[in-house]
Amino acid sequence: MSEFDTNDIPSTFDPFAEANAEDSGIGAKDYVHIRVQQRNGRKSLTTVQGLKKEFSYSKILKDLKKEFCCNGTVVQDPELGQVIQLQGDQRKNVSTFLVQAGIVKKDNIKIHGF
Repeated sequence: MSEFDTNDIPSTFDPFAEANAEDSGIGAKDYVHIRVQQRNGRKSLTTVQGLKKEFSYSKILKDLKKEFCCNGTVVQDPELGQVIQLQGDQRKNVSTFLVQAGIVKKDNIKIHGF
């Protein structure tokens, strides 16, 4: 019988290594997260978080509201910081608006939701 060589063992794969690296700040990008939350019935809420602090959230919100004919507000969250909330499912509209306005690059946007 041949002796088992340890070099033949494939290395283990950690599926959560990328997520843990983002949490620790190693190689983490500054992503802008655009999410949709279901309210009651067909009503939904779009949230935008992760914009840089040097941007005026109120001016961005004003332009978003005017562009998409919806209402919205800026909410101060203790964990996430400032979050923009818009009425309705505006995920694709917001992402294209942020890219066209030059606020965020397309690679740094993550769209979440159903």
